[in-house]
Amino acid sequence: MIPTYAWAVFTLVAAGAQTLRNAAQRELIGTLGTVGATHVRFLFGLPFALVFLCLVRAFSGLPLPLPGTVALVWILFGALAQIAATGLMLATMKARSFVVTTAYTKTEPLQVAVFAAAFLGEKPGLRLALAIGVATVGVMLMSWPRRGLEGAQSWQPALLGLVAGTFFAVSAIGFRQGILVLPTPSFVVAASTTLVVGLCLQTILLSLYLAVFDSTTLRSIMRAWRPSLLAGFLGAFASQFWFLAFAITSAAAVRTLALVEMIFAQIVSRRAFRQKTSRRELVGMVLIAIAVVLLLQG
Repeated sequence: MIPTYAWAVFTLVAAGAQTLRNAAQRELIGTLGTVGATHVRFLFGLPFALVFLCLVRAFSGLPLPLPGTVALVWILFGALAQIAATGLMLATMKARSFVVTTAYTKTEPLQVAVFAAAFLGEKPGLRLALAIGVATVGVMLMSWPRRGLEGAQSWQPALLGLVAGTFFAVSAIGFRQGILVLPTPSFVVAASTTLVVGLCLQTILLSLYLAVFDSTTLRSIMRAWRPSLLAGFLGAFASQFWFLAFAITSAAAVRTLALVEMIFAQIVSRRAFRQKTSRRELVGMVLIAIAVVLLLQG
């Protein structure tokens, strides 16, 4: 039997790994560009996802499910949205700080709740709705431009980040539904299979695009295989746990708890990128923490 708190554990592990992956990808933008840094997540993540799937197959003893047409459509839907979301997020990181970029994309829980209700019929309860609302206010406080900073009045980064959050929300819905319709009794097998199928689609699509339109970037990715390998592993590791959480609870609950990533991003931002935090951003973080407590109490 699955412990009731399992989804929360999966989400916390995924959020921590994703923060480290975002930092690793951010460092690759300068040498590989936005599309190249985006592709690293999928190309170098696929081998690790295959290893995870083989381990799951060995320990579960269950056959791997063959995705049908419906499952493939949902997974492709999620895969394409995730490619767009990752590219937009990395583009935003070029214009704003690591932690504020993460804040822009974290309007996602509110959008996930809307899309989940529309497409999956998953309506949030009162406590979850309150948690999403408080967290969204916190995120907006963190992402509001600072006064006196160069480019502070430019809303292009905000727009890119918000659209990235939309695509991340759509991606979460696609992958969750893809997991749910796979013909297997094991949520672990379903999550791991969906991850491999999704990464295969993403790797093929982006590799073909780069081979046709930007072969120079593709060669640069191969030359930068050492740092790319780390980003790929962290991406696959984070996705494995995201998908495990999606398999057993609503996408809205998972993505709301995932806002603890803001705290992780703040730590990384201060230590790795030497970026300071304003008082308004601190207030936003407190509101996010309150929302997480509300969610876990529910």
